[in-house]
Amino acid sequence: MRNLKFKKEKPIRLNQLGLLAVLIILYVLFGILTPIIKPGSNFFQFNRVLSALNYGYFIGFLALGVTFVISTGGIDFSIGPVMFASALIAGQCLTHYKLPLWLCLFISCLVGLLFGVINGYMVAYRFLPSFVTSMASMQIAKGLGSVFTKTQSVTWPALGDDNSNSWFRYLVKYKSIPTGLIVFFLIAIICGFFLFRTKPGRYILSIGSNKEAVRLSGVSTQKWEMLAFVICGLFAGIAAIFYAGAYATVQPGLGDSFNNEAIAACVMGGTSMLGGKASVFGTVVGALIIALLQEGILAFGFSISYQYVLTGLIVLGAVIIDARKHKKIV
Repeated sequence: MRNLKFKKEKPIRLNQLGLLAVLIILYVLFGILTPIIKPGSNFFQFNRVLSALNYGYFIGFLALGVTFVISTGGIDFSIGPVMFASALIAGQCLTHYKLPLWLCLFISCLVGLLFGVINGYMVAYRFLPSFVTSMASMQIAKGLGSVFTKTQSVTWPALGDDNSNSWFRYLVKYKSIPTGLIVFFLIAIICGFFLFRTKPGRYILSIGSNKEAVRLSGVSTQKWEMLAFVICGLFAGIAAIFYAGAYATVQPGLGDSFNNEAIAACVMGGTSMLGGKASVFGTVVGALIIALLQEGILAFGFSISYQYVLTGLIVLGAVIIDARKHKKIV
């Protein structure tokens, strides 16, 4: 058996620092332009920051999860609907079946995990294209959430309710403290360590670089490729908790648009759509940029449709840049 030699993760690159600079510049631009476009508005209010972060948390967790899949050269278009299915099923168990909150949070993660297992098994062991598999899972997740709740929306407990089931909201925000940001950063650090400092993580990256070479080295590529999808599914379940913690009401049949935003955060952050290259730091900053764009567009008084256009352009531009870089390497 030949030993695979892994490259060490490079420190934060110049383009990643440039991405961070883009985040700061965008925030300043929105702050300057908002009162001009919409007189009387103030984008620099702390509540605006908290609102943007609420959006950024669940997009961020979706993006962290799909970073692992894209690193293998695959894709997962089911993460948004799986997030909603997880939130709907867990929320229904809490509000209708009166299960303990801790168990419902576990159920949310379990639903996401099960979808990850199914996607990973179909792709890694049944050799189905990840595109087709995840598209099928997307439809199943949307239908499952609707069937389980009988097409009714689910409202998670709000702070101040008589029962004690609202404590999970402190994961997102405690008074004016964005606790969700701390949790998000901590989990991102764990993801970075796992992906770049452990053998399983590096096997995932190597599969994206040259799957056949990894297989010939005696490594079980199927097991590690499946692991990437399992992690992605788990993070969709975690994202569901943060979505419910930020927005309370979850409606069935939604989630498609969040796939593109999570993927956009990954690709914008430096994760290659061709596999083999990833940046957890870039994914985190990319998710915050997506969240900032959403909040800025709303602050301007524009329709959310403008964000879809911008997100699509971001994905297209990032993929073109990534493809050109890869062409130069080849």
